Amino acid sequence: MDARQDIRDFLVSRRARVSPRDAGLPVYGTTRRVAGLRREEVALLAGISVEYYTRLERGNASGASEGVLEGVARALQLDEAERAHLFDLVRAATFARRARRRPAAERVRPTIQRILDAMTGVPAYVRNSRLDILAANPLGAALYAPVLASTTGVPNMARFIFLDAAAPAFFPAWSAVASDAVAILRAAAGHDPYDRRLSDLIGELSTRSDEFRVRWAAHNVKFHRTGTKELHHPVVGDLVLAFEALDLPGDDDQRILAYSAEPGSPSADALALLASWLATPGAGAPLPTQVTDTAG
Repeated sequence: MDARQDIRDFLVSRRARVSPRDAGLPVYGTTRRVAGLRREEVALLAGISVEYYTRLERGNASGASEGVLEGVARALQLDEAERAHLFDLVRAATFARRARRRPAAERVRPTIQRILDAMTGVPAYVRNSRLDILAANPLGAALYAPVLASTTGVPNMARFIFLDAAAPAFFPAWSAVASDAVAILRAAAGHDPYDRRLSDLIGELSTRSDEFRVRWAAHNVKFHRTGTKELHHPVVGDLVLAFEALDLPGDDDQRILAYSAEPGSPSADALALLASWLATPGAGAPLPTQVTDTAG
């Protein structure tokens, strides 16, 4: 990952999606040589010179102040995740390059595992920004059994989505789930471009999946905080679940994903059935709730 190149590609992609009309600019004639805004139009909206914006779009972010970046973010109509991504890219390009690092093996603290296990009626798991699943409660492990069973190492949601043939059946809205996963990884790469495991994961997926490669080139980013997830579980069938992402401030880059169903809905019945199946003698949890990190 090259931070300067990423700045260029990200700004060009965001500029292409904003039309002069969207930006409140007058449009003269019908022929334009570029999609979206021209560089001079972005500079005008951001309150900076064309030369300065051109230098920034070429990846030269040296000396770019917070005020300049805020102006560019407003001009390009960036959302919260995109704005944070722009600041991350500029920070990475501005400071001296560090060697890629391989972090120590991640562990979920026992107190967090106890919290997960206490959420008896709610499927929940812990993941990081690389989409590694680090731990789960029994109902969470049962809900995501196809994902957890798809690997002998640390389960990774992105690998399952793009490399496992079972993923489209498990995720009925596969295309949206795939796009969200790439957007999460793109934001993570901008925030920490020196994470070796993340770089290796992106390289692996880019090599093995055309679907991943196309989405990665779009430079979309997203915060995955709340929403709904559609699943087709091999035991209980279709579920539509709301999820909440709960950051763990004491554990850098870890968050709990907790799922719930609308009371009285078919999905609530399916979750109850899954819990009943899990309690059936001989069924057992699909995998231990604490995932072992073998990456070293």
